[in-house]
Amino acid sequence: MMKPLMRLASALALGLLVSGCAETVSRNEISLNDIPREEPLRVLAMGDSFMAWHGAIGKSIPHVIAEDLGATVESPAVSGARVLYPLPISGALGMRIGKQYRPGDWDWVVLNGGGNDLWIGCGCMLCEGQLDRLIGPEGRRGEIVENVMKIRETGAQVVYLGYLRSPGRGSLIDHCRTEGDELEARIARMAELVEGVHFLSFADLVPEGDRSYHALDMIHPSIKASDEIGRSVARLIREESGA
Repeated sequence: MMKPLMRLASALALGLLVSGCAETVSRNEISLNDIPREEPLRVLAMGDSFMAWHGAIGKSIPHVIAEDLGATVESPAVSGARVLYPLPISGALGMRIGKQYRPGDWDWVVLNGGGNDLWIGCGCMLCEGQLDRLIGPEGRRGEIVENVMKIRETGAQVVYLGYLRSPGRGSLIDHCRTEGDELEARIARMAELVEGVHFLSFADLVPEGDRSYHALDMIHPSIKASDEIGRSVARLIREESGA
């Protein structure tokens, strides 16, 4: 964890960056620390169904991170959650991704989000306004940036996950590729600007025509994909923190 002076300096730097930039809920709760480890890393995993998928059988991305790192991982990720979500009650229960944050002594926060805002919010058509509300073209403003900055001010490092791409057949979200690419390009720019923020892209993970990385709906990750993604996150955390 950051020393007090380092944490203060980081918070001030993040504040300068921000100031310069213009009902039924299905929940997966995870608390995994069954692998012995002295002072295990503490990780919070937030997001939508990409993060929560396979949680009921212990094969979600947060489960894989916990197993690989021997970390304590908690996840309030909710299927259908959005970054921009207007309803106050269900939003507070986790349908608004920023509201999933729980105060704690987190070393890392892993999160994703934005896909539902584009797919459900504007049908991946004429989405420029929605994209700008999520994150500006330069990666300095928008709801995603505000969520990430609030997390960084606590001292936790952040890993923001990109989405899988369609293998080119049989997916309802094939037409969202252009908008998804732009969203992730903006998140990558944010990560370049802010120390302690890391972006993991999975745009090249799925080979053309390979359906094995997707569940039967061809939208969500398969167990195989969740495993590879979780291990990629664990590898990044291990490299950055010496875990």
